[in-house]
Amino acid sequence: MPFIPHTEDDIREMLAALGTASIGVLFDEIPASLRCRPLDLPPALKEMEVARLMHARAGQNRPLLCFAGAGAYEHHVPAAVWAVAGRGEFYSAYTPYQAEASQGTLHVLYEYQSMMASLTALDVSNASLYDGATSLAEAVLMAVRTNRKSHSRRILMPKTVHPFYRRVVETIVGSQALELIELPYDLETGRIDPAALETHSGTDVAALVIPQINFFGVLEAVDELTDWAAANGAIAIALVNPMALAVLKPPGEWGREGADIACGDGQPLGIPLSGGGPYFGFMCCRKAHLHQLPGRLVGRTVDVDGKPGFTLTLQAREQHIRRGRATSNICTNQGLMVTAATIYMALLGPEGLRRVALQSHRNTVSLMQGLAGIEGVDRVFAGPFFHEAVIRTRRPAREIMDGLAERGILGGYELTREYPELGEAILVCVTETRTREDIESYLCEIASLLGHD
Repeated sequence: MPFIPHTEDDIREMLAALGTASIGVLFDEIPASLRCRPLDLPPALKEMEVARLMHARAGQNRPLLCFAGAGAYEHHVPAAVWAVAGRGEFYSAYTPYQAEASQGTLHVLYEYQSMMASLTALDVSNASLYDGATSLAEAVLMAVRTNRKSHSRRILMPKTVHPFYRRVVETIVGSQALELIELPYDLETGRIDPAALETHSGTDVAALVIPQINFFGVLEAVDELTDWAAANGAIAIALVNPMALAVLKPPGEWGREGADIACGDGQPLGIPLSGGGPYFGFMCCRKAHLHQLPGRLVGRTVDVDGKPGFTLTLQAREQHIRRGRATSNICTNQGLMVTAATIYMALLGPEGLRRVALQSHRNTVSLMQGLAGIEGVDRVFAGPFFHEAVIRTRRPAREIMDGLAERGILGGYELTREYPELGEAILVCVTETRTREDIESYLCEIASLLGHD
Protein backbone atom coordinates (compact mmCIF):
# COMPACT_ATOMS: atom_id res chain seq x y z
CA MET A 1 0.00 0.00 0.00
CA PRO A 2 1.65 3.31 -1.03
CA PHE A 3 2.05 6.10 1.49
CA ILE A 4 0.23 9.18 0.16
CA PRO A 5 0.80 12.18 2.45
CA HIS A 6 -1.70 14.99 2.69
CA THR A 7 -0.79 18.18 0.87
CA GLU A 8 -1.05 21.58 2.52
CA ASP A 9 -4.22 22.19 0.47
CA ASP A 10 -5.70 18.87 1.71
CA ILE A 11 -5.04 19.87 5.31
CA ARG A 12 -6.52 23.38 4.87
CA GLU A 13 -9.64 21.88 3.24
CA MET A 14 -10.17 19.36 6.05
CA LEU A 15 -9.63 21.97 8.79
CA ALA A 16 -12.12 24.27 7.06
CA ALA A 17 -14.70 21.46 6.96
CA LEU A 18 -14.18 20.94 10.69
CA GLY A 19 -14.30 24.65 11.42
CA THR A 20 -10.91 24.40 13.14
CA ALA A 21 -8.01 26.81 12.82
CA SER A 22 -5.10 24.36 13.22
CA ILE A 23 -4.19 20.72 13.69
CA GLY A 24 -2.95 21.52 17.19
CA VAL A 25 -6.52 22.24 18.32
CA LEU A 26 -7.41 18.59 17.61
CA PHE A 27 -4.89 17.47 20.24
CA ASP A 28 -5.64 20.04 22.95
CA GLU A 29 -6.77 17.25 25.34
CA ILE A 30 -3.15 16.08 25.57
CA PRO A 31 -1.17 18.13 28.14
CA ALA A 32 1.60 20.17 26.56
CA SER A 33 4.17 18.43 28.77
CA LEU A 34 3.37 15.08 27.13
CA ARG A 35 3.62 16.25 23.54
CA CYS A 36 6.73 15.59 21.45
CA ARG A 37 8.96 18.52 20.75
CA PRO A 38 10.06 19.15 17.15
CA LEU A 39 12.17 16.26 15.91
CA ASP A 40 15.84 16.92 15.24
CA LEU A 41 15.99 15.35 11.79
CA PRO A 42 18.84 15.65 9.28
CA PRO A 43 18.19 17.28 5.88
CA ALA A 44 16.13 15.23 3.42
CA LEU A 45 18.04 12.90 1.07
CA LYS A 46 17.36 11.78 -2.47
CA GLU A 47 16.40 8.13 -3.06
CA MET A 48 19.86 7.22 -4.38
CA GLU A 49 21.51 8.86 -1.37
CA VAL A 50 19.23 6.97 1.02
CA ALA A 51 20.10 3.66 -0.68
CA ARG A 52 23.83 4.39 -0.39
CA LEU A 53 23.45 5.33 3.29
CA MET A 54 21.50 2.14 4.07
CA HIS A 55 24.10 -0.03 2.31
CA ALA A 56 26.85 1.67 4.31
CA ARG A 57 24.98 1.12 7.58
CA ALA A 58 24.27 -2.54 6.71
CA GLY A 59 27.95 -3.02 5.97
CA GLN A 60 28.76 -2.15 9.59
CA ASN A 61 26.88 -5.25 10.80
CA ARG A 62 29.14 -8.12 11.78
CA PRO A 63 27.53 -11.57 12.01
CA LEU A 64 28.29 -13.26 15.33
CA LEU A 65 28.01 -16.90 16.37
CA CYS A 66 24.97 -16.69 18.64
CA PHE A 67 24.93 -18.21 22.13
CA ALA A 68 22.38 -15.68 23.44
CA GLY A 69 18.74 -16.36 24.24
CA ALA A 70 17.06 -14.56 27.14
CA GLY A 71 13.64 -14.58 25.51
CA ALA A 72 14.54 -14.59 21.80
CA TYR A 73 15.97 -17.77 20.28
CA GLU A 74 17.80 -18.64 17.07
CA HIS A 75 16.09 -21.71 15.59
CA HIS A 76 16.36 -22.96 12.03
CA VAL A 77 13.38 -21.77 9.98
CA PRO A 78 12.77 -23.90 6.86
CA ALA A 79 12.72 -21.78 3.70
CA ALA A 80 9.20 -22.97 2.92
CA VAL A 81 7.81 -21.13 5.96
CA TRP A 82 8.34 -17.62 4.68
CA ALA A 83 7.99 -18.60 1.03
CA VAL A 84 4.36 -19.42 1.86
CA ALA A 85 3.78 -16.73 4.51
CA GLY A 86 5.16 -14.12 2.10
CA ARG A 87 2.50 -14.80 -0.54
CA GLY A 88 0.35 -11.76 -1.24
CA GLU A 89 -2.78 -13.43 0.17
CA PHE A 90 -1.13 -13.52 3.61
CA TYR A 91 1.54 -10.82 3.47
CA SER A 92 -0.83 -7.88 3.10
CA ALA A 93 -4.02 -9.36 4.56
CA TYR A 94 -5.89 -7.08 6.94
CA THR A 95 -7.89 -8.17 9.97
CA PRO A 96 -10.47 -10.72 8.74
CA TYR A 97 -13.60 -8.84 9.80
CA GLN A 98 -15.34 -9.73 6.51
CA ALA A 99 -15.65 -13.51 6.75
CA GLU A 100 -16.92 -14.04 3.19
CA ALA A 101 -13.74 -12.43 1.82
CA SER A 102 -11.25 -13.85 4.36
CA GLN A 103 -11.78 -17.61 4.47
CA GLY A 104 -8.10 -18.37 3.82
CA THR A 105 -6.84 -16.17 6.66
CA LEU A 106 -9.56 -17.38 9.01
CA HIS A 107 -8.78 -21.01 8.21
CA VAL A 108 -5.08 -20.47 9.00
CA LEU A 109 -5.97 -18.82 12.32
CA TYR A 110 -8.31 -21.68 13.18
CA GLU A 111 -5.54 -24.21 12.53
CA TYR A 112 -3.14 -22.08 14.62
CA GLN A 113 -5.59 -22.06 17.53
CA SER A 114 -6.01 -25.84 17.28
CA MET A 115 -2.24 -26.40 17.31
CA MET A 116 -1.63 -24.11 20.30
CA ALA A 117 -4.47 -25.69 22.29
CA SER A 118 -2.92 -29.09 21.57
CA LEU A 119 0.60 -27.92 22.48
CA THR A 120 -0.53 -26.49 25.84
CA ALA A 121 -3.18 -29.19 26.55
CA LEU A 122 -5.74 -26.47 27.27
CA ASP A 123 -9.22 -26.08 25.78
CA VAL A 124 -9.08 -22.75 23.98
CA SER A 125 -6.49 -20.58 22.21
CA ASN A 126 -6.95 -17.03 20.99
CA ALA A 127 -5.62 -15.89 17.61
CA SER A 128 -2.51 -14.21 19.17
CA LEU A 129 -1.52 -11.08 21.02
CA TYR A 130 1.26 -8.53 20.53
CA ASP A 131 4.22 -10.32 22.15
CA GLY A 132 5.15 -12.46 25.13
CA ALA A 133 5.44 -9.62 27.64
CA THR A 134 2.06 -8.08 26.81
CA SER A 135 0.44 -11.53 26.76
CA LEU A 136 1.60 -11.98 30.37
CA ALA A 137 0.13 -8.60 31.30
CA GLU A 138 -3.14 -9.58 29.62
CA ALA A 139 -3.08 -12.92 31.48
CA VAL A 140 -2.70 -11.09 34.80
CA LEU A 141 -5.68 -8.84 34.01
CA MET A 142 -7.68 -11.87 32.85
CA ALA A 143 -6.90 -13.72 36.09
CA VAL A 144 -8.22 -10.82 38.17
CA ARG A 145 -11.43 -10.71 36.10
CA THR A 146 -11.81 -14.47 36.35
CA ASN A 147 -11.08 -14.97 40.04
CA ARG A 148 -14.22 -13.47 41.53
CA LYS A 149 -13.62 -15.16 44.89
CA SER A 150 -10.53 -13.02 45.38
CA HIS A 151 -10.94 -9.40 46.45
CA SER A 152 -7.28 -8.58 46.98
CA ARG A 153 -6.11 -8.09 43.32
CA ARG A 154 -2.71 -9.40 44.54
CA ILE A 155 -0.51 -11.18 41.98
CA LEU A 156 2.54 -13.26 42.94
CA MET A 157 5.23 -12.49 40.36
CA PRO A 158 8.44 -14.56 40.73
CA LYS A 159 11.79 -12.89 40.23
CA THR A 160 12.57 -15.82 37.92
CA VAL A 161 10.23 -14.24 35.32
CA HIS A 162 12.04 -12.36 32.55
CA PRO A 163 12.90 -8.89 33.97
CA PHE A 164 11.67 -7.14 30.81
CA TYR A 165 8.34 -8.96 31.09
CA ARG A 166 7.98 -7.84 34.70
CA ARG A 167 8.58 -4.23 33.69
CA VAL A 168 5.95 -4.43 30.93
CA VAL A 169 3.42 -5.95 33.34
CA GLU A 170 4.12 -3.20 35.88
CA THR A 171 3.59 -0.56 33.19
CA ILE A 172 0.30 -2.04 31.92
CA VAL A 173 -1.35 -3.01 35.20
CA GLY A 174 0.30 -0.48 37.50
CA SER A 175 -2.50 2.04 37.13
CA GLN A 176 -5.28 -0.54 37.55
CA ALA A 177 -5.03 -1.04 41.31
CA LEU A 178 -3.32 -4.42 41.04
CA GLU A 179 -0.57 -5.33 43.51
CA LEU A 180 2.41 -7.23 42.10
CA ILE A 181 4.28 -9.09 44.84
CA GLU A 182 7.79 -10.27 43.96
CA LEU A 183 8.64 -13.86 44.88
CA PRO A 184 12.37 -14.43 45.50
CA TYR A 185 14.28 -17.42 44.17
CA ASP A 186 16.43 -20.01 45.86
CA LEU A 187 20.11 -19.16 45.32
CA GLU A 188 21.06 -22.85 45.17
CA THR A 189 18.50 -24.15 42.69
CA GLY A 190 17.47 -21.02 40.76
CA ARG A 191 13.81 -21.94 41.35
CA ILE A 192 11.03 -20.07 43.13
CA ASP A 193 11.82 -20.18 46.86
CA PRO A 194 9.20 -22.53 48.36
CA ALA A 195 9.63 -20.96 51.82
CA ALA A 196 8.79 -17.51 50.40
CA LEU A 197 5.71 -18.94 48.67
CA GLU A 198 4.49 -20.53 51.90
CA THR A 199 4.37 -17.14 53.61
CA HIS A 200 1.38 -16.39 51.35
CA SER A 201 -0.53 -19.61 52.12
CA GLY A 202 -4.01 -18.91 53.43
CA THR A 203 -3.96 -15.28 52.26
CA ASP A 204 -6.09 -13.77 49.52
CA VAL A 205 -4.05 -14.11 46.29
CA ALA A 206 -5.68 -13.60 42.89
CA ALA A 207 -3.04 -15.36 40.78
CA LEU A 208 0.38 -16.98 40.76
CA VAL A 209 2.65 -16.66 37.70
CA ILE A 210 4.64 -19.85 37.00
CA PRO A 211 7.48 -19.50 34.44
CA GLN A 212 8.50 -22.71 32.66
CA ILE A 213 11.30 -22.57 31.78
CA ASN A 214 12.26 -19.66 34.03
CA PHE A 215 14.55 -16.79 33.01
CA PHE A 216 17.63 -18.63 34.34
CA GLY A 217 16.85 -21.57 32.06
CA VAL A 218 15.91 -23.68 35.09
CA LEU A 219 12.82 -25.92 35.22
CA GLU A 220 10.43 -24.92 38.00
CA ALA A 221 8.53 -27.44 40.16
CA VAL A 222 5.36 -26.73 38.21
CA ASP A 223 3.18 -29.50 39.69
CA GLU A 224 3.71 -28.32 43.26
CA LEU A 225 3.26 -24.65 42.29
CA THR A 226 0.02 -25.33 40.39
CA ASP A 227 -1.37 -27.36 43.29
CA TRP A 228 -0.42 -24.55 45.70
CA ALA A 229 -2.36 -22.08 43.55
CA ALA A 230 -5.43 -24.35 43.46
CA ALA A 231 -5.30 -24.96 47.22
CA ASN A 232 -5.11 -21.22 47.92
CA GLY A 233 -7.83 -20.12 45.51
CA ALA A 234 -5.40 -18.48 43.07
CA ILE A 235 -5.43 -18.64 39.28
CA ALA A 236 -2.35 -20.46 37.95
CA ILE A 237 -0.79 -18.55 35.03
CA ALA A 238 1.76 -20.60 33.08
CA LEU A 239 4.38 -18.50 31.28
CA VAL A 240 5.89 -21.03 28.88
CA ASN A 241 8.38 -21.44 26.03
CA PRO A 242 6.32 -23.15 23.29
CA MET A 243 9.33 -25.04 21.90
CA ALA A 244 10.04 -26.61 25.29
CA LEU A 245 6.46 -27.92 25.43
CA ALA A 246 7.43 -30.41 22.70
CA VAL A 247 9.30 -32.38 25.38
CA LEU A 248 7.97 -31.10 28.72
CA LYS A 249 4.61 -31.66 30.42
CA PRO A 250 2.11 -29.11 29.02
CA PRO A 251 0.44 -26.58 31.39
CA GLY A 252 -2.96 -28.24 31.07
CA GLU A 253 -1.51 -31.31 32.81
CA TRP A 254 0.41 -29.57 35.62
CA GLY A 255 -0.52 -30.71 39.11
CA ARG A 256 -3.83 -32.31 39.94
CA GLU A 257 -6.00 -29.84 37.96
CA GLY A 258 -3.71 -28.17 35.43
CA ALA A 259 -2.92 -24.48 34.95
CA ASP A 260 -5.80 -22.08 34.26
CA ILE A 261 -4.05 -19.89 31.68
CA ALA A 262 -0.95 -20.38 29.51
CA CYS A 263 0.81 -17.54 27.72
CA GLY A 264 4.19 -16.64 26.24
CA ASP A 265 6.06 -15.50 23.15
CA GLY A 266 5.59 -17.44 19.92
CA GLN A 267 8.93 -16.31 18.40
CA PRO A 268 10.58 -19.76 18.68
CA LEU A 269 7.93 -21.11 16.27
CA GLY A 270 9.29 -19.96 12.91
CA ILE A 271 9.92 -16.26 13.57
CA PRO A 272 13.53 -15.20 12.85
CA LEU A 273 15.62 -12.97 15.12
CA SER A 274 15.37 -9.48 13.67
CA GLY A 275 16.47 -6.79 16.07
CA GLY A 276 13.73 -7.51 18.60
CA GLY A 277 10.69 -8.14 16.47
CA PRO A 278 8.05 -8.29 15.23
CA TYR A 279 7.13 -11.32 17.34
CA PHE A 280 3.74 -12.48 18.65
CA GLY A 281 2.21 -13.49 21.94
CA PHE A 282 -0.03 -16.49 22.51
CA MET A 283 -2.63 -17.30 25.15
CA CYS A 284 -4.67 -20.41 25.95
CA CYS A 285 -7.05 -21.20 28.80
CA ARG A 286 -9.58 -23.62 30.18
CA LYS A 287 -13.05 -23.52 28.65
CA ALA A 288 -14.50 -22.20 31.93
CA HIS A 289 -12.51 -18.95 31.42
CA LEU A 290 -13.37 -18.54 27.72
CA HIS A 291 -15.42 -15.35 28.07
CA GLN A 292 -12.55 -13.54 29.80
CA LEU A 293 -9.95 -14.52 27.19
CA PRO A 294 -8.56 -11.39 25.45
CA GLY A 295 -7.93 -11.14 21.73
CA ARG A 296 -9.79 -12.67 18.83
CA LEU A 297 -11.22 -16.15 18.36
CA VAL A 298 -11.94 -17.90 15.08
CA GLY A 299 -14.71 -20.48 15.04
CA ARG A 300 -15.59 -23.23 12.54
CA THR A 301 -19.12 -23.89 11.33
CA VAL A 302 -20.91 -25.29 8.26
CA ASP A 303 -23.08 -23.47 5.71
CA VAL A 304 -26.54 -24.51 4.50
CA ASP A 305 -24.88 -26.98 2.10
CA GLY A 306 -22.84 -28.56 4.86
CA LYS A 307 -19.54 -27.03 3.69
CA PRO A 308 -17.13 -25.85 6.42
CA GLY A 309 -16.68 -22.14 6.96
CA PHE A 310 -14.77 -19.94 9.42
CA THR A 311 -15.57 -16.66 11.14
CA LEU A 312 -14.63 -14.50 14.11
CA THR A 313 -16.79 -15.60 17.02
CA LEU A 314 -17.74 -14.71 20.62
CA GLN A 315 -17.05 -11.08 19.78
CA ALA A 316 -18.93 -9.73 22.80
CA ARG A 317 -15.60 -10.28 24.64
CA GLU A 318 -13.66 -8.19 22.20
CA GLN A 319 -13.25 -4.60 21.02
CA HIS A 320 -16.49 -4.48 19.06
CA ILE A 321 -18.24 -3.56 22.30
CA ARG A 322 -17.51 -0.39 24.28
CA ARG A 323 -13.77 0.05 24.85
CA GLY A 324 -14.14 0.04 28.62
CA ARG A 325 -15.93 -3.33 28.61
CA ALA A 326 -13.67 -5.11 26.10
CA THR A 327 -11.24 -7.74 27.41
CA SER A 328 -8.42 -6.30 25.30
CA ASN A 329 -7.63 -4.12 22.34
CA ILE A 330 -4.33 -5.83 21.45
CA CYS A 331 -5.24 -8.07 18.50
CA THR A 332 -3.12 -7.03 15.55
CA ASN A 333 -0.56 -9.74 14.87
CA GLN A 334 -2.59 -12.44 13.16
CA GLY A 335 -1.84 -11.33 9.60
CA LEU A 336 1.72 -12.54 9.27
CA MET A 337 3.57 -13.81 12.35
CA VAL A 338 0.92 -16.34 13.29
CA THR A 339 0.66 -17.48 9.69
CA ALA A 340 4.40 -18.22 9.71
CA ALA A 341 4.12 -20.04 13.04
CA THR A 342 1.24 -22.16 11.74
CA ILE A 343 3.22 -23.16 8.66
CA TYR A 344 6.29 -23.88 10.81
CA MET A 345 4.35 -26.17 13.16
CA ALA A 346 2.58 -27.87 10.25
CA LEU A 347 5.88 -28.58 8.47
CA LEU A 348 7.68 -29.94 11.53
CA GLY A 349 4.76 -31.69 13.21
CA PRO A 350 4.96 -32.95 16.81
CA GLU A 351 7.94 -35.19 16.04
CA GLY A 352 9.87 -32.41 14.32
CA LEU A 353 9.30 -30.02 17.23
CA ARG A 354 10.43 -32.73 19.64
CA ARG A 355 13.64 -33.28 17.67
CA VAL A 356 14.43 -29.54 17.67
CA ALA A 357 13.83 -29.34 21.42
CA LEU A 358 15.90 -32.46 22.19
CA GLN A 359 18.83 -31.37 20.02
CA SER A 360 18.81 -27.94 21.70
CA HIS A 361 18.96 -29.64 25.10
CA ARG A 362 21.73 -32.04 24.03
CA ASN A 363 23.84 -29.17 22.71
CA THR A 364 23.38 -27.22 25.95
CA VAL A 365 24.41 -30.27 28.00
CA SER A 366 27.50 -30.61 25.81
CA LEU A 367 28.48 -26.97 26.36
CA MET A 368 27.90 -27.15 30.11
CA GLN A 369 30.02 -30.30 30.39
CA GLY A 370 32.80 -28.57 28.50
CA LEU A 371 32.62 -25.43 30.65
CA ALA A 372 32.74 -27.56 33.81
CA GLY A 373 36.27 -28.58 32.84
CA ILE A 374 37.55 -24.99 32.57
CA GLU A 375 39.02 -23.50 35.73
CA GLY A 376 37.42 -20.15 36.49
CA VAL A 377 33.95 -21.07 35.14
CA ASP A 378 31.16 -22.37 37.39
CA ARG A 379 27.55 -23.25 36.72
CA VAL A 380 25.50 -21.11 39.11
CA PHE A 381 22.36 -23.19 39.69
CA ALA A 382 21.97 -26.89 40.39
CA GLY A 383 18.41 -27.20 39.06
CA PRO A 384 17.57 -29.03 35.78
CA PHE A 385 17.71 -26.90 32.61
CA PHE A 386 16.43 -27.02 29.03
CA HIS A 387 18.50 -24.96 26.57
CA GLU A 388 19.84 -22.13 28.76
CA ALA A 389 21.98 -22.04 31.90
CA VAL A 390 23.76 -19.45 34.05
CA ILE A 391 27.54 -19.49 34.40
CA ARG A 392 29.82 -17.38 36.58
CA THR A 393 33.37 -16.47 35.58
CA ARG A 394 36.34 -15.27 37.62
CA ARG A 395 36.80 -12.34 35.20
CA PRO A 396 34.15 -9.59 34.99
CA ALA A 397 31.27 -10.71 32.80
CA ARG A 398 31.56 -7.56 30.70
CA GLU A 399 35.17 -8.37 29.82
CA ILE A 400 34.24 -11.95 28.90
CA MET A 401 31.39 -10.77 26.67
CA ASP A 402 33.55 -8.14 24.98
CA GLY A 403 36.37 -10.62 24.48
CA LEU A 404 34.06 -13.19 22.90
CA ALA A 405 32.54 -10.53 20.66
CA GLU A 406 36.01 -9.58 19.41
CA ARG A 407 36.41 -13.26 18.47
CA GLY A 408 33.11 -13.34 16.59
CA ILE A 409 30.92 -14.86 19.31
CA LEU A 410 27.81 -13.45 20.97
CA GLY A 411 28.56 -15.09 24.29
CA GLY A 412 25.22 -14.83 26.09
CA TYR A 413 23.26 -12.34 28.18
CA GLU A 414 25.01 -10.50 31.01
CA LEU A 415 23.01 -10.71 34.27
CA THR A 416 24.98 -8.29 36.44
CA ARG A 417 22.52 -5.41 36.01
CA GLU A 418 19.23 -7.22 36.77
CA TYR A 419 20.69 -9.80 39.19
CA PRO A 420 23.80 -8.23 40.85
CA GLU A 421 23.56 -10.76 43.70
CA LEU A 422 24.75 -13.47 41.27
CA GLY A 423 28.12 -11.78 40.72
CA GLU A 424 29.78 -12.01 37.31
CA ALA A 425 27.01 -14.14 35.80
CA ILE A 426 26.12 -14.79 32.15
CA LEU A 427 23.03 -16.56 30.78
CA VAL A 428 24.13 -18.85 27.92
CA CYS A 429 21.81 -20.47 25.35
CA VAL A 430 22.44 -23.25 22.82
CA THR A 431 19.82 -24.24 20.25
CA GLU A 432 19.80 -26.92 17.57
CA THR A 433 21.54 -24.50 15.18
CA ARG A 434 24.90 -24.80 16.99
CA THR A 435 27.27 -27.48 15.71
CA ARG A 436 29.93 -29.43 17.61
CA GLU A 437 32.52 -27.09 16.04
CA ASP A 438 30.59 -24.04 17.27
CA ILE A 439 30.56 -25.38 20.81
CA GLU A 440 34.27 -26.27 20.67
CA SER A 441 34.98 -22.74 19.44
CA TYR A 442 33.08 -21.22 22.39
CA LEU A 443 34.94 -23.41 24.88
CA CYS A 444 38.30 -22.65 23.30
CA GLU A 445 37.78 -18.89 23.28
CA ILE A 446 36.44 -18.60 26.82
CA ALA A 447 39.33 -20.73 28.08
CA SER A 448 41.72 -18.37 26.30
CA LEU A 449 40.07 -15.34 27.89
CA LEU A 450 40.60 -16.96 31.30
CA GLY A 451 44.30 -17.48 30.63
CA HIS A 452 44.28 -21.17 29.68
CA ASP A 453 46.18 -20.89 26.38
